[in-house]
Amino acid sequence: MTRLPPVSIIIPTWDTRDLLAACLTSIARSTHGLCVEIIVVDNGSVDGTAQMLRAQFPSVRVVSNSENLGFGRAANQGAAASATAQLLFLNTDTELMSDAVHALLRVVEAQPHAGIVGAQLRNADGTFQGSYARFPSLWREVLVLSGLGRWLRGQHYPSCGPDDDQGPQAVDWVGGACLLARKSAFEAVGGFDDSFFMYGEEVDLCYRMRRAGWQVWYQPAARVVHVGGASSAGQPTEREAQLYRGRVHFFRKHHGRAAATLLASTIIASTAVKRLVHGAVRVGSRGRYGRPVVSVTRLLSALRRV
Repeated sequence: MTRLPPVSIIIPTWDTRDLLAACLTSIARSTHGLCVEIIVVDNGSVDGTAQMLRAQFPSVRVVSNSENLGFGRAANQGAAASATAQLLFLNTDTELMSDAVHALLRVVEAQPHAGIVGAQLRNADGTFQGSYARFPSLWREVLVLSGLGRWLRGQHYPSCGPDDDQGPQAVDWVGGACLLARKSAFEAVGGFDDSFFMYGEEVDLCYRMRRAGWQVWYQPAARVVHVGGASSAGQPTEREAQLYRGRVHFFRKHHGRAAATLLASTIIASTAVKRLVHGAVRVGSRGRYGRPVVSVTRLLSALRRV
């Protein structure tokens, strides 16, 4: 069997100590036989992350920031500090299942034009998450946001079902929770665009990779549990605002101001309608409201920074 190349596993973190510990434990279980270096980039955590790393994972290299610089900038710092030709970017709220890293590396070795390889993501309960998708188009975004395009949902975020046995395949973009990048390709396109603070950076990276002539691959044999939204779990409305901000920023960067303005206007209108609905309907016997919806004011503030 061909020996697989060394890999640097880069994990940006911000106040997710316990999830990070579980992630690192899963790495130890699933990288047997591989040459691995682990780099944690700590974005100013105040939850005891640094102490936990020193006590439980002394071999992990730590890059410390005094504040939260966002995922993309922290990931770029980890890449710059790495010493291998393969970079595996992981969210702290992931746990690698058996041989996931081996499966990702096999695609890179077999496909010389693969710049990025993504994994099959699963929810904590074992159900499947959408792990790859087509690049977003303006008309599809508008239809989905307006509620008129429910029948397009499968095309917008195609999910990987249990019968997905096609093997590795070239796709448009893959989820950033577990993303393997060939370092030469990553550096050639300038790494992550750190103007994406938290969401959308993987879509942008894959888009630039494809435009530069590299391929993006999805490897269903690499299975990874992904909780999702851990760093923003305590502030769901801020997470929603940042998700929308990332979307609008992508369109402004790659499709121009007019497309971004139309998308932003649609987001604001749909958000206003959702807030009216959530404000009018109470859920549960104790009169609690349903899931919080980002305020239009907060959304405007987030979009203004795009």
